[in-house]
Amino acid sequence: MHQARRRPPSQTWRTFLRNHAPEIWACDFFTVPTLSFRTLYVFFFIEHHRRRLVHVNVTAHPTSEWVWRQLIEATPWGRQPRFMIRDRDACFGKAFVKRARAIGIETLLTPFRCPQANGIAERMVETFRHQCLDHVIILNERHLLRVVRQYVKHYNDARPHRSLELTPPEPRRHPPP
Repeated sequence: MHQARRRPPSQTWRTFLRNHAPEIWACDFFTVPTLSFRTLYVFFFIEHHRRRLVHVNVTAHPTSEWVWRQLIEATPWGRQPRFMIRDRDACFGKAFVKRARAIGIETLLTPFRCPQANGIAERMVETFRHQCLDHVIILNERHLLRVVRQYVKHYNDARPHRSLELTPPEPRRHPPP
């Protein structure tokens, strides 16, 4: 009779996320239709620990090079996460994981059809839609970028978060007078 090999116990996904939250970013795409029925793509990075939106940009044609450039712009001067959670979207290209590892970022791919594995990014997509984009008719790429960047400033600097004891992701440095 063949004995099953015992694996050493490992942490669950939830435990991993809790233990490494300050070192994790998540990223995702979502689509936005314009007044002229064009489809635009919003791409963002969000920190797990403080739920701070690190970087956001808009394009009509996401390519692997465009996505890579967004990562480089989001990580100036070596300020980068240790882990990056993302889905298996083809827009990342085949070389993304290897290129990210070369600059010190371990890419964690979510399982197929398992959006809860990247729950913070998926929740951010809903937040963008419900609190911002459901109330605006987008004209073009430039208009969407302006709307999204204004919302990101509000989200990071003023919007209270339950998980952060009703403080915004960017805590105020000086209390108001």
